[in-house]
Amino acid sequence: MNTPSSINIPNILTLVRILLTPFFVILLLKNLYTYALLVFTLAGISDALDGFIARVFNQKTVMGAYLDPIADKLLLAASFISLAILELIPAWLTVIVISRDILIVIGMAVFSITNIEITIKPSLVSKFTTGAQLGTVCLTLVNIHVSHLSWIEPIAFWLTAGLTTLSGLHYLFVGMNIFQAGLNNSQDDR
Repeated sequence: MNTPSSINIPNILTLVRILLTPFFVILLLKNLYTYALLVFTLAGISDALDGFIARVFNQKTVMGAYLDPIADKLLLAASFISLAILELIPAWLTVIVISRDILIVIGMAVFSITNIEITIKPSLVSKFTTGAQLGTVCLTLVNIHVSHLSWIEPIAFWLTAGLTTLSGLHYLFVGMNIFQAGLNNSQDDR
């Protein structure tokens, strides 16, 4: 990880995404779905752009490694919770999405408490999961205006649920292995 200043363009874009999240939720709750879709799209573009700039211009930072997934989880959690409250997506899907994120946060807390060092690196299934979740939110907001796409929604819901579950199980398996290895290393150090 490069150690340039934490205040760089990728991190600024990530902070913008965090600041866009409450604005997006307010637009949703006021039934301003077109504007909400626009803000969500801007947040998605900022996510792609910050990662691209960080890689291409070697502007990766430790702060960015932590901040970027937090921004993603914040945006997606707020999206799924808001859309479930508005009954635009099924509540069961929101429970699956939020449960996976809670599982990840609990895992990180356990590693922190037990002083087990880990490297934050999203898995391939996690990247597909994030893509499916983003796509589901976009499709839901587009479907409000283009009703002939409604047949795709159940497919998107089940695909997102499946990938989210698979990703959660993957993180659980990997996390348990890291935790066990960390415990074994700490016992060896005694």
